[in-house]
Amino acid sequence: MIIQIKGIKDEDTVNYCKTSMFIAWPHCTFKCDQENGCQYCQNMPLTRYPDISIGTEVLVSRYLNNPLSHAIVMGGLEPFDSWEQLVGLIAHFRSRTNDDIVIYTGYEEHEKLRQTDALKAFPNIIIKWGRFRPNQRPHFDKVLGVKLASDNQYAIRIS
Repeated sequence: MIIQIKGIKDEDTVNYCKTSMFIAWPHCTFKCDQENGCQYCQNMPLTRYPDISIGTEVLVSRYLNNPLSHAIVMGGLEPFDSWEQLVGLIAHFRSRTNDDIVIYTGYEEHEKLRQTDALKAFPNIIIKWGRFRPNQRPHFDKVLGVKLASDNQYAIRIS
């Protein structure tokens, strides 16, 4: 399966407590900025990057051949706005590894109940919920083992 992404970082230590492969997704409705009434999105520069067409097998092999990474993080722009490709990539990863997969989303949990239920079929899925809100206090999230930018954001291990 060929998917569209904006970028890959093979060894990310910022978004999860384990060294992770970070995959940047290409679409977003910019709901955080719309609700805040101005541009705050830290991922806005990604919109100027060209889309990268890449096979899911290439990503999975790249991950498995890196002895430093022990989890996969799906992040900005917005993974849920590329739903079919996201599920396809997760299914491909799950055919080869049960390592943690973390999805960073700006959606609220109640907005994606059907998708959350579908993802529960896969083991070791963690979702970080919540839009960025300016002028909030960063806080440490125990599930992710990292600080999140606003106090309304939180992670849940759904499976």
